[in-house]
Amino acid sequence: MIIPKHVFADVQGVNVRQAQADLQPVGTGPYRFIAVTDGRWTFAANEQYRDGLPAFKLVELEGGVTPYVAARRVLRDGDADFAHNLQLSIEDRVALSTTGTGRVVATFGSYVERIMLNPTDPNKVTKDGERSSVDHPHPFLSDLKVRQAIDHAIDRDAIANQVYGNAGQRTNQLLPFPQAYVHPNLYYLHSPERAEQLLDAAGWKDTNGNGIRDKDGVEMRMVFQTPINPVRQQTQAMVKANLKAVGIEVEIRRVVVDDFFSADPTQTRSINHFYADMQEYNAGSDTPDPTIYMSWWLCDEIASMQNQWQKANNARYCNEEYDKVWAQASKELDPQKRAQLFQRLNTILIQDVAVIPLVRRAVTNGLSDRLTGVDPTPWDASTWDIGTWEPLLDSSQPETTTAQ
Repeated sequence: MIIPKHVFADVQGVNVRQAQADLQPVGTGPYRFIAVTDGRWTFAANEQYRDGLPAFKLVELEGGVTPYVAARRVLRDGDADFAHNLQLSIEDRVALSTTGTGRVVATFGSYVERIMLNPTDPNKVTKDGERSSVDHPHPFLSDLKVRQAIDHAIDRDAIANQVYGNAGQRTNQLLPFPQAYVHPNLYYLHSPERAEQLLDAAGWKDTNGNGIRDKDGVEMRMVFQTPINPVRQQTQAMVKANLKAVGIEVEIRRVVVDDFFSADPTQTRSINHFYADMQEYNAGSDTPDPTIYMSWWLCDEIASMQNQWQKANNARYCNEEYDKVWAQASKELDPQKRAQLFQRLNTILIQDVAVIPLVRRAVTNGLSDRLTGVDPTPWDASTWDIGTWEPLLDSSQPETTTAQ
């Protein structure tokens, strides 16, 4: 790792924040930072690396590259060696992988592509100017029967098979990994017929024949937002068609990635503002222990104007039973009892349709055939073992490797 040196004052009139040692910190990781040039971060082999000099003299990291371009450069053009998190369509992934200069490596962990349903009304504003507030329940998503209907209407198998292929697995689990936390009996059924029955029972019917269900003058129209990405746009289109078939109209909103995941309190298109009716993104536990991850649905973690939308519960979910079980799980030391408690948390969220898991998504990286020693893990960054990466023994191999 690169460990920066923290400096808090000037010394003898010299601005030490601009000192060379601060601008080019040295640690004990395999590579040390050199400079940023034209969007490329350059790192040099670190002479102080604990295991001796790594294989490459220089490593260049380049950001701001679209997934397709990054994949093309590794898998087809061969002018880069590694591309991180390639969210591509099956067709693009297969086409680029058959060119012979690289391959796609899929690593399955705990990441789940999910749809969040907003139980609050994104169109009503409190006197303080807050939208999607717990003070204003959603006109129909606050109804469990409606949420259940949406769950039944969405064809997760089709999404997994047609959009993700071998890079995704249909799931109804928020904890698909490690195996101990997987609930074996969670129920899932894709049934438009059952969805229609539930909507009828909730009183939502198409009274004017325009194909959209309504009740008390309110039509079932929803805004569905996701970050801009070809895989997610395919999913949006399929979900829109699924819901249209049962009488729910969906407007698709595509949000720039940086805006969607922004922590800026003024960015109203962010994941935590959630000024939409549905939103889709990928998340999961960063460690084998899911305590922090499952805290995202606690009542006191609700994102709001009061906390500048900095808390993790962007769906404004609150359930006293859930909070109680989470408190027990966070303190339980017996592994078997702990696993059962986390399975219960998973069950509560699924039965309440607080979230709709779609696909257990693999981290898909593009790997050049010139590179060896790469050992992906679901619990760390894709470059966690970059100190072991080596070029294949070939006199034509460059001394510099580039990652996208």
